[in-house]
Amino acid sequence: MSLFPVSALTAAVCGAAVEAVAIITALALYPSGMRDDRETAEARPGPPSDGTPPVRPLREKAVTGGTPVLLVHGMCSNRGIFHILRWKLQREGFLQVTMLNYNWLATDVRSAAQLLAEEVERLCDSTGQERVHVIGHSFGGLVARYYVQRMGGDARVHTVITLGAPHQGTLAAMLPLPHPVIRQLRPGSDVLAELAEPAPGCGTRFVAFHSDLDELIIPASNARLVHPNLQVTNVAVRALGHVSLPLHPSVVREVCRVLHDEHLPKLPAVA
Repeated sequence: MSLFPVSALTAAVCGAAVEAVAIITALALYPSGMRDDRETAEARPGPPSDGTPPVRPLREKAVTGGTPVLLVHGMCSNRGIFHILRWKLQREGFLQVTMLNYNWLATDVRSAAQLLAEEVERLCDSTGQERVHVIGHSFGGLVARYYVQRMGGDARVHTVITLGAPHQGTLAAMLPLPHPVIRQLRPGSDVLAELAEPAPGCGTRFVAFHSDLDELIIPASNARLVHPNLQVTNVAVRALGHVSLPLHPSVVREVCRVLHDEHLPKLPAVA
């Protein structure tokens, strides 16, 4: 069942309208994502006046939804794209939801994965939890996957959810643009070749949402994750564009359901 159970043309028109609203919403949320909500150095308690190191207080673990959730945005975006998803996750009982902010113009998949690794360690340290869930939109999904597969992140990450990630590259990246990130998103790039290599023993669960109307992943099926060593569930989304994925209620609802059921074997298409 799709969001618009009518003709393909009507579904495409409706999907385009929803995507236009999503783009406007994303632009409106963008300024709110420019401020880093992480505790600043000035706000952290300094050492006592006698020079002895400060004693860090123990933090109580979350009882409901105890596994922290870390959200990773994509290109031309920031953490503002996740405000709706973060609010819904917290309403669903996930008490520790953090959003990683990074400058995609000054990084690539590998260096962004390093930032993600540092943020995961910080999050585990601050919450007392040993593992996290990671949700990545678009380029952020590849960053999460690289961290898990190539940097030992599977020891820390229980579930990776990707929303419109170019797991098999995208022909949209074939445009003659010089930025290294663009080159890494092309089918057959060195980064995608690394991710296609064997990943024996990887215990992280992957759930990849892919939409038939994704205008930035070309072909749209390239957002499906296919790897013989990974525990993967691919979820088909109907009549939604690329920017709509982290904002649309049906996807947000399904993401929450996935994280609540940590052993979910197979998911239906999002309706």
